[in-house]
Amino acid sequence: MNRNWLFVILGGVIEVIWVSGLKHAETPLEWIATVVSIAVSFWLIIQAAKRLPVGTVYAVFTGLGTAGTVIAEMLLFGEPFRLSKVLLIALLLAGVVGLKLVTDQSSKQETKGGLT
Repeated sequence: MNRNWLFVILGGVIEVIWVSGLKHAETPLEWIATVVSIAVSFWLIIQAAKRLPVGTVYAVFTGLGTAGTVIAEMLLFGEPFRLSKVLLIALLLAGVVGLKLVTDQSSKQETKGGLT
């Protein structure tokens, strides 16, 4: 896994922080942390999108953020556990992994063909 994919994953994790902050922040310090999280998350995604296909980057970023936010809401904020949600999150994450695998394969093929 290269640095750009690490940026996407880290950006998705940080997205969970700022999305939760939008709902739960109450103090000025919590709001500052939310705004900083937004800035860092988007900076990471912008950097990754300079070197990876932007559509795949955005799909993986939002997929990880969505799955992480739903899980965080269940674990940290008392959102009711529903098996249907967990199964759909698993399906979403399978799609994210599939996109990454397909993107890595097509990137390698383009490099061999001289299209980089």
